[in-house]
Amino acid sequence: MTGMRWRLLALGALLLAAFAPATARPADQRAGGPTPPRLSFIDGEVSFWRPGAEDWAPAEVNTPLADGDSLYAGDGGNLEVQIGPRTFVRAGSGTELGLESLEAGLVQFKVTAGHAAVDARQIPRGRAIEIDTPNAAFTIDRPGYYRVDVDQEHTTFVTRQGGQASVVPANGESTDVAPDQQVVLEGTETPRLETAAAPEPDDWDRWNLDRTGRLPESSASARYVPPDVPGTEDLDRYGSWRDVPRYGHVWAPADPPPGWAPYSAGHWIWDPYYGWTWVDDAPWGWAPYHYGRWVFVDGVWAWAPGPVAVAPVYAPALVAFLGPSVSVSVGVPFPFVGWVALGFGEPCIPWWGPVGFVGTAWWGGWGGPRVVNNVVIERNTFVNVRNITVYRNVNVHNAVIGVRRDQFGRGPVEHAHLARADLRNLRPIHGQVPVRPTPASLVPRPGHGLRPPEQVHARPVVATRAPHDPATRLHAAGLAPSPQHGAAPAPRLVPSPRQHAGGPARSLGGTREAPGRMNPPPPPRRPGLAAAPGRPNAPAAGRPNAPAPGRANAPTPPRTRAPHAGAGSEANPRTPRSNRAPAPPSEGGHHPRAGRAAPEPVPPHAEPRAPRGYPGAQPGVGRERPSPRRPAPAPAPRERPHGPGQPSAPSARSTQPGGGLTPTFATATPRPRREHPGRMQSDVPRP
Repeated sequence: MTGMRWRLLALGALLLAAFAPATARPADQRAGGPTPPRLSFIDGEVSFWRPGAEDWAPAEVNTPLADGDSLYAGDGGNLEVQIGPRTFVRAGSGTELGLESLEAGLVQFKVTAGHAAVDARQIPRGRAIEIDTPNAAFTIDRPGYYRVDVDQEHTTFVTRQGGQASVVPANGESTDVAPDQQVVLEGTETPRLETAAAPEPDDWDRWNLDRTGRLPESSASARYVPPDVPGTEDLDRYGSWRDVPRYGHVWAPADPPPGWAPYSAGHWIWDPYYGWTWVDDAPWGWAPYHYGRWVFVDGVWAWAPGPVAVAPVYAPALVAFLGPSVSVSVGVPFPFVGWVALGFGEPCIPWWGPVGFVGTAWWGGWGGPRVVNNVVIERNTFVNVRNITVYRNVNVHNAVIGVRRDQFGRGPVEHAHLARADLRNLRPIHGQVPVRPTPASLVPRPGHGLRPPEQVHARPVVATRAPHDPATRLHAAGLAPSPQHGAAPAPRLVPSPRQHAGGPARSLGGTREAPGRMNPPPPPRRPGLAAAPGRPNAPAAGRPNAPAPGRANAPTPPRTRAPHAGAGSEANPRTPRSNRAPAPPSEGGHHPRAGRAAPEPVPPHAEPRAPRGYPGAQPGVGRERPSPRRPAPAPAPRERPHGPGQPSAPSARSTQPGGGLTPTFATATPRPRREHPGRMQSDVPRP
């Protein structure tokens, strides 16, 4: 009888929990999705496009990328996308890089012209990166260095540093690419595939290898931040760590401006899944704004990441949104939206995600104490969000930021710090933010960015799956592409290399359409961007070209003839540039969606440091770096080689800090001579 009573009580509790609209299940019962890639570096003219936007716009560092986003590097430009703590995808001059799909086990990119590289020191088991090109789809699931060059007729793919990959041409016949090998493909219906030994790295390869090779194997931030958190390589260069007994190890930015507070120097952008997402202007502004909490210690703001053992879960921002409770003047015109950084252990009330998740108390990725209204909840209990009324950081001077509602999410605007006397008139917003996005909310900066040439944008690619379609989420938010915007061709689908395991390859044939797919607007035809035959990215006058793979001044590698043999043509990548001055030291399912020591500057003519950290990599990549100002010699002609209720009697203890804390943080190192707001400073001199 007793057992039956307990079962009935348990069933009643489950039913009550299921139908209580204002309660939340413990956060550890909710699985988070993969962290979106971030734009981590730009140099030169780089533009950004998101489905639903009016046009291409200037790109900005720390922008989180979503399915359907595209980036374009203009003449002499370079860009870097970080998709893991030690995994980067980079694109050079004249290259459009599209993020086609972001899933728990696969990140799918598109390259239609130019040159791109995948520099992967770590790829977790069961995950892969796919690069779709006009001639074939390449699948990468092992650490290594990979480069792809695309011109009008050919696609060249090279593996280095122990990397191995699979290539599936348009005919669906999968082929493995061994380490230190080059594969050249020509044609689509009946592609010709040639293989050869990988050529010597050129300037752009060495720039890529140097940039990743300068990441140290261990650092101060790596000891205090979970290893799966991206962007921690910036923390050591732009701030310092200290131990605070109540909060553990915390990090503070070096030399913040007077009156600065977290989430005050940046703006809100609308993400197709996460909704309103914070993009910070600081070069270190990724990890501290999507993980952990902020605390105010001894008059200084500091970021508390929480226990290292906890698996990180990405959040678009970790703030409490606030609105006026009565019609009073609070220093900004009505109506307005305010926000404040969440304090130590305070729950986030999601404004994104599925029904049942929005408007609930959520501690995703947080392993420290859970604090509600300055009381520690020591048991996993149901928390009624209507009872969450106290946020500790509201009482800190200048911590609450506000902006007019008609300016929220419209790019960089002047934020107002709300006065302490007006804070009593604020109330928390539990759930969705009462602001609808507009096309201007989809891009990080206002203005018009450089569009890719039409022949670059409009080329179809080969892919193992159709790109993700963000139309449903855009329409739900009241957004849709403008009528004049065109659509890029649907990809030609081929079997995934994993489908070939244990059996012969087979060809699917034909092309499957992607209904509702929204793509960047078709660029106008401009004479200055027209491509020369065989060269989609014609060089500007006075700019040297780095030789394409297989075109360096080195002995012709031995040839091995594949079933289809043919002649190739030369790709035309650009030599990259980096900023002139080095920077100062210093979280399955589909989308519910460690710091480094200060690098030493490398002299322009110094011998490059040997890359390290690739499992299975072979030593000896590139011996002598050519002069960065000397044009590369003309390549010698040669044949194409083959080949994420109420507290039930909780035990409580005060979280008010007691006792003295250690003095303020260490003195910051000098700033660089030149910093671009929102742009990372490169560690490697321009080759």
